[in-house]
Amino acid sequence: MHYNIVVFGVKDASENVIKYIHNDLMKVDLVVTIAPDVTKKNQVAGYKGLSSLKDDPGIEVYEAKRYPLDDADTQAFFRDNSFDLGIVMGWQRLIPAQVLERFSKGVFGFHGNAGYLPFGRGRSPLNWSILLGDSRFNLNLFRYDEQADSPNVFETTMFSITPHDDIRTASYKNLIASKRMIKDLIEAYKTGGDIPIRTESKDFDSWYDKRTPKDGKIDFTKRTREIYNLIRAVASPFPGAFCFADETRVTIWQAQPFDEMLDFREYAPGEIIDIMDERLIVRTVDASLLITKYESEVPLKKGMVLT
Repeated sequence: MHYNIVVFGVKDASENVIKYIHNDLMKVDLVVTIAPDVTKKNQVAGYKGLSSLKDDPGIEVYEAKRYPLDDADTQAFFRDNSFDLGIVMGWQRLIPAQVLERFSKGVFGFHGNAGYLPFGRGRSPLNWSILLGDSRFNLNLFRYDEQADSPNVFETTMFSITPHDDIRTASYKNLIASKRMIKDLIEAYKTGGDIPIRTESKDFDSWYDKRTPKDGKIDFTKRTREIYNLIRAVASPFPGAFCFADETRVTIWQAQPFDEMLDFREYAPGEIIDIMDERLIVRTVDASLLITKYESEVPLKKGMVLT
């Protein structure tokens, strides 16, 4: 069987983009995703099962048994069918060469950073950008090859990351920019010719490391801006930043810098200075932090030290 438009995805953002393409741009013939039980072995922040998309007229859904698409059934599926254009949205793995070579127009996906590819290749780029305090994000729609985030760029869109953004609001901007570039990609596909890309780059290779839930641990000996950036970089749908009250885990979902002029030297970094409207005012090494949304299995009290 032949499929014109194929979307790879495993997240709520994937569903959003699929419906946008299918309803507003061009019929989506096939969605490639993973079965819910596959997520038990793969941490997927914001995972959303996409099997319900089969109810949309004309959309077929293929659930791979393995996230890397290397199981025998999936390999046979791609070998026995033909494909035009692939679009990757919310798929945190490389697409293997034996799959890529089956797409006559290529497989395209997204990657961004504060600079220009190949700078900032690797994992969790939007999380890292917030964590590092970047104020802009260059989102690239690029053609996949066997390497990660190669500079085979079809189009680039830039958006700002403000001090008020967390990973969720930055993801909204990312999604808006993605849809605009997908529209341009579909229009290029409809012309029938090769989809143009640019491969020249004067930038240097650099990599973002993989982030895991344990990287969300807060160190109150860090400066306020570093703690604040960490909290907003790993907010929902990611696992959240955390610390401990005695030996009990405290997950911090939202916070903001509080005051850098009030003298809190009588308190230790991490100590709860006061609690107002169920919000925690906590000493940091250079100022203070207002924790506005958190989860704790024990009541938090003034004078407790978060470690």
